[in-house]
Amino acid sequence: MEYFWYIIAALGAGIGTGLAGLSAATVMVPILIVLCPSFSGETGAYQATAIALASDILGSAVTTYTYSKHKNIDLKRGWIMLVCILAMCTVGSYVAFTVGNVVLGGFTLFLTFFIGIRFLVKPDTSRKTQALKGEKLDVKGIIVSLFFGLTIGFGTGFVGTGGGMMMLVVFTAFLGMELKTAVGTSTFIMTFTALIASVSHILIHPAIILEKWDALLICIITATAASLLSARFANRVKNRTVGLVTGAVLTLLGGAMLILNYWKYLSGFSLIRDVFHCIGVLAAFIAPCLLILLPVRFLTKIPSFIFRKLLHIVAFTCVSLTILTSRNWQAASLTCVVFAVIVYPLLVLVEKESWYPKLFVEKTKGEVRRSLLMLFLMVAVMIAVCWGVFGEPVLCAAAILMWGTGDAAAALVGIPFGRHKIKTRWTDGKKSWEGSLAMFAVSFLSGFLMLLTAHNAGLGYVFLSAFFGALLGSLMELFSPSEYDTITVPAVIVIILLLLNGTMC
Repeated sequence: MEYFWYIIAALGAGIGTGLAGLSAATVMVPILIVLCPSFSGETGAYQATAIALASDILGSAVTTYTYSKHKNIDLKRGWIMLVCILAMCTVGSYVAFTVGNVVLGGFTLFLTFFIGIRFLVKPDTSRKTQALKGEKLDVKGIIVSLFFGLTIGFGTGFVGTGGGMMMLVVFTAFLGMELKTAVGTSTFIMTFTALIASVSHILIHPAIILEKWDALLICIITATAASLLSARFANRVKNRTVGLVTGAVLTLLGGAMLILNYWKYLSGFSLIRDVFHCIGVLAAFIAPCLLILLPVRFLTKIPSFIFRKLLHIVAFTCVSLTILTSRNWQAASLTCVVFAVIVYPLLVLVEKESWYPKLFVEKTKGEVRRSLLMLFLMVAVMIAVCWGVFGEPVLCAAAILMWGTGDAAAALVGIPFGRHKIKTRWTDGKKSWEGSLAMFAVSFLSGFLMLLTAHNAGLGYVFLSAFFGALLGSLMELFSPSEYDTITVPAVIVIILLLLNGTMC
């Protein structure tokens, strides 16, 4: 199993190096020390750092070559950093061996997470006024280079970061380099710093080669290949896209590694443990669905409304499944709130990307993120009321599934086949009999099957609950303004299910 994590760690490290000039240790060290038992000993983090540094040598070299082909290296503004970093590598390496596993491992995990957040908040680190390539450093630039060069050099040897992420910030924010030039320059420096630091680590602790030769070989080969491919990709896309991708990867990775590393403390709180269980269920369902739907969206000519409703079906189904597998209503409700709080700002960040309108077709700006926020907050309230107050988790899951699948069916049938519009003083004239009937039929079927298989009730109650819930839900969707049906439709369905449950059970 450890070989699997070696490959995953090296892939992440190579992608980070090629995309944004990040050192291999930023990704590799957290995975190795948290998920690989053989790296949990007294010198485990030190050995993981040495392997990451060794992987950085070729990974940074092929990345440098790729960026140099596009003329994205500026050593005239980076030579002082290069000298200072090289001088401090060995010192940091020796201190790291002396400090040991606890300080080294914890520092690396937090560094990964917070640098990821930084890239998400500001994906394009370049300042408005860029320095010309080859322009000489002024006095301020020399002072900045000396200070950060010495500190980054020590950090390179101490935590094995290679200084890539920190050099990137210095080059762009302080020395005025364009992002891709900063990446190419930092990977050039990292090629040499990784060589010196890895040799220092191995000389100080020779057992690395004897005990971890298999991990060393796998990580070097995999990271080098991933660095080459991701560097080619980075030189073909916008700076903002590179920053967002890097930030998302590092934030998710750092957060996951921190949770795993401190799980024995977090698991002492039952609610936290239950929330992570629910999040795991959500992730296990959503991830494979997205891996299928996203290629379909970009590689086929699937109509936008179909893709959007497929996403709706995934969302409602995974929420229903989470409720049925949750240990208590507090965890299920809180999970929905946490999911909304995490995803909403991410959607705000990517709305400006060129690919976003191709992925989501919005009627108004920000419609997708607002709909997602309303959806998951409404579900959180439904769980609290239906399960928390009335003790009926199955009814809550059934109402959500009936609402979601019925809404999707209304659009999938009504948009292409809805020729008979319903025009009354209480409707908007856009909805059709075909769409409304499709919503009723699918909503009824979903509710009937859910209640039949998961609820301990007779067939009569199951049929009547599904029938009236679907009927009144479809009517409410027909007469509700589109901006409010996310609240009105599920509220009506869950009220019907609860009323019938109280009178017939």
